[in-house]
Amino acid sequence: MLVLLPPSEGKAAGGKGAPLDTGALSLPGLTAAREEVLAELVELCAADETKAREVLGLSEGLKGEVAKNAGLRTAGARPAGEIYTGVLYDALGLASLDAAARRRARRSLLVFSGLWGAVGIGDRIPSYRCSMGVKLPGLGALGAYWRAPMAEVLPAAAGDGLVLDLRSAAYATAWKPKGEVAGRTATVRVLQSRTVAGVEKRTVVSHFNKATKGRLVRDLLTSGRAPDGPAELVEALRELGYAVEAQAPEKRGKAWAVDVIVTEL
Repeated sequence: MLVLLPPSEGKAAGGKGAPLDTGALSLPGLTAAREEVLAELVELCAADETKAREVLGLSEGLKGEVAKNAGLRTAGARPAGEIYTGVLYDALGLASLDAAARRRARRSLLVFSGLWGAVGIGDRIPSYRCSMGVKLPGLGALGAYWRAPMAEVLPAAAGDGLVLDLRSAAYATAWKPKGEVAGRTATVRVLQSRTVAGVEKRTVVSHFNKATKGRLVRDLLTSGRAPDGPAELVEALRELGYAVEAQAPEKRGKAWAVDVIVTEL
């Protein structure tokens, strides 16, 4: 099972230990592309704070993020699972997993990133600010930039099992599973169900979405379940107590659509 996660906008502070080594990150086929993005981001942030804030979409109050980016090559690094924070990662609670579940997490979780492409949760990275929606002056829109490198690397990383896609729309632009891989991919949406004047209404709510996805991944990891495909995922989630509706693709080469229905957080 390969689980695709979005990063968090906010991030924990970097470590005090050894700095980044891009050659030591998971998915070594992305190393050259990572170095290219890193080089432009560091140069941009070191040269012109005002332009860097504009490119990165940062307010005056976040100008410290520019200086942080300028020092990425020498900043201390920590495991990505400690760097990414926020609702999804709080619900996932990587630090409180038992040893077996942590091993499963290191094997199966990939976090997508505008800067790194995608990293494993055990990969040591510095704290940074660069979303997939950023358009760097030299490389252009990062969502488009990462498509070719990802297309080379991710199919092999997906192996022959389930691909559980929990990414937000911006990060999904960097890699879209195709062909045989798409057929064993499940894209998950979380819907809040409410009854209004006797009629059920379902809406996508950001907080519910992120928290539920984090809990869902945690439950799969702690239960030891590793579904072989989307149909087995639906069965596993129902056994874990989730209300799930699924739609198999009408055509080959398309992903399954899986809705998780929640009524309260």
